[in-house]
Amino acid sequence: MKAWMLLGAISLFPLTAWSQLPPPAEVVVLTSESIPSSESIPSPEVAEPASVPATRQIQVYKSVQKNGVVRYSDMMPEQGHYELLLFNDCYACDPASRVNWRTTGLFLYDYASTIKAAAKTYSVDPALIRALIHAESAFNPLAVSRKGAMGLTQLMPATARELGVGNALLAEQNIFGGVKYLAGLLKQYDGNVALATAAYNAGAGAVQKHGGIPPYAETRAYVARVQLLHQRYKEMLSARGL
Repeated sequence: MKAWMLLGAISLFPLTAWSQLPPPAEVVVLTSESIPSSESIPSPEVAEPASVPATRQIQVYKSVQKNGVVRYSDMMPEQGHYELLLFNDCYACDPASRVNWRTTGLFLYDYASTIKAAAKTYSVDPALIRALIHAESAFNPLAVSRKGAMGLTQLMPATARELGVGNALLAEQNIFGGVKYLAGLLKQYDGNVALATAAYNAGAGAVQKHGGIPPYAETRAYVARVQLLHQRYKEMLSARGL
């Protein structure tokens, strides 16, 4: 997500304000339509993207009603102050994504020291960490979803607090929090990456309810793409000696 907000008067808010924002209290109107992601241009196998890939972006207007209720809508309020929020969906969750996941550029060097440290601290494969971040946010540290998930690993505010993450938009805190959460899921599912990532996306409750990967198109697409990205990152990191 673009980590800036516009008031009706077009004033700019500091990024730190995001860390105090609760998840949407009331989503009143959100159309099912969203701006489709632009078709990804195949990159060389070893490409390192210079910028964050385009993701589906939704305009949402936040306003406060007279009764104090926070209203989120895709319709501009006719009166009063409002904030325009630009939300990005999970990068790898769209079943109809036109990204070529076998050739799309990899982020081999971004946040290298932090990922290495988190991987060592929680005994998680660095290649899996990169695959998850790629799938969640395409390495956009300021990504925010419509549900309120924030940062590189897309932590929900409540989850972030439980993990001790004070500001989910700070890359180091977010990565350590996300990897800690992933490590817990891997332990819960005896190292089964597919089940752990399914739970990361849809929740452990959904995995338990369905006795495996939930039959949600979004989750199944996400799990398959994380697995593919994991293998690609593992091969490329090894080839580069990283």
